[in-house]
Amino acid sequence: MMLRTVRLIAAVVCFVLITLLFLDFTGTLHPWLGWLAKIQLLPAILAMNVGVVLFLVLLTLLAGRIYCSVICPLGVFQDVVSWIAGKRKKRRFSYSPAMNRLRYGVLILFIVALVAGVGSLVALLDPYSAFGRIASNLLNPVYLWINNLLADAAERMESYAFYHTNIWIRSLSVLITAAVTLVVVSVLAWRNGRTYCNTVCPVGTFLGFLSRYSYLKPIINTDKCNSCGLCSRNCKASCINTKEHSIDYSRCVTCMDCLNSCTKGAITYAHAPKATQPVLAETPATQAESSPNNRRDFLSLTALIATTSFLKAQEKKVDGGLAAIEDKKVPNRLTPIVPPGSRGLHHMAQHCTACQLCVTVCPNEILLPSQKLSNWMQPEMTYERGYCRPECTKCSEVCPTGAIDLISRADKSSTQIGHAVWIKANCVVITDEVKCGNCARHCPAGAILMVPSSKAPDSLEIPVVNAERCIGCGACENLCPARPFSAIYVEGHEMHRVI
Repeated sequence: MMLRTVRLIAAVVCFVLITLLFLDFTGTLHPWLGWLAKIQLLPAILAMNVGVVLFLVLLTLLAGRIYCSVICPLGVFQDVVSWIAGKRKKRRFSYSPAMNRLRYGVLILFIVALVAGVGSLVALLDPYSAFGRIASNLLNPVYLWINNLLADAAERMESYAFYHTNIWIRSLSVLITAAVTLVVVSVLAWRNGRTYCNTVCPVGTFLGFLSRYSYLKPIINTDKCNSCGLCSRNCKASCINTKEHSIDYSRCVTCMDCLNSCTKGAITYAHAPKATQPVLAETPATQAESSPNNRRDFLSLTALIATTSFLKAQEKKVDGGLAAIEDKKVPNRLTPIVPPGSRGLHHMAQHCTACQLCVTVCPNEILLPSQKLSNWMQPEMTYERGYCRPECTKCSEVCPTGAIDLISRADKSSTQIGHAVWIKANCVVITDEVKCGNCARHCPAGAILMVPSSKAPDSLEIPVVNAERCIGCGACENLCPARPFSAIYVEGHEMHRVI
């Protein structure tokens, strides 16, 4: 009972804190809670954080899948859904054999995608990233809406404890992906507890393989057991076979529920000598018995993939309260722009899990999930709503995988992530014959110079870009008055340069 209580408290604390990490749009919590993202298994592997990886492996070999029941936010989320479902119907689980072909097939596909650098597939299967997208795309708007309500209330009391922030959809495809993931995981957890963890999740399968050899594990004492089946009916991993008095340790998530449910004290969490460890054997009879369950699980996993979308709220933008300002459109960049510290497109694609942590924390609203298949859901920079300010290094501070290296403000100001390109046909100096110079006036690198457009003494000035000095921050593109396409835009660099 005590072990289960400790596990529950630790799981709730970790889940709440890591959820707040994804909801925090100010970045104030990340210096304190950022370690929770860095101890997730896949981010630690991609960041080559050997210490964390070894700790998680040794933890699993010592105590079983503690990671899945305490540290993994998607795993704890499934427990929350399953617990709510249990309020309506208790003891609703039953033993079912492992779907090993599906489990290890997904794991092999995951490893191949990881080695081959197919980041979009890796991001889709990784449980930490899946929860991050759910929190960032579905929970974060609600959190921001509550924040804005509090800001309205504080303003009436002449307080500035809260401030308004924009609520907007960053990527419809990622929003739909997050919604579908939420529906699939929630329905499976509602019906069958940890089905997702033990059939689809590659991290769960990998740790499950290690947990077969864990030192501590739940052990059934056959002398005390009366085969009442309470442990099996309370096992959300469906891994306890009361007929055989055996436990499939590769699927056991060490939740301790079986210890709490056994009225005879027949299950203990201890070390079992190798000779007395029960071995799970699957006979043709048990396989035939469970085939309807397997078919139901498969149909649940495939038939529940449905799409959902939200209508984007149209914001009325006015100039001085008089004239509507047309929204800027994204230019057709030949090369995407990725944040300073990411080194370039290849490094970003190899290390990013698309968890959306950097997208959430970006105060300038310039990081958006990509909708291209080659780097789907990974962050790209675009300057319709703002530009990359030289003093801001938030994205590099929160990235847990090393996809964006921690970078200083001085290094950021000397890192060239792209260069500006002037489009004569869009410039208001040419189209409207008016003075401008906005791009040169606001360039923090001094890379834009205004020169006469002709030899006439009263000719208007046009911008000339010094590509060697430009760092690609996007201030010129964002502040250009031309609509819908800016007269100057940033073209990305595949490999970042130091100037």
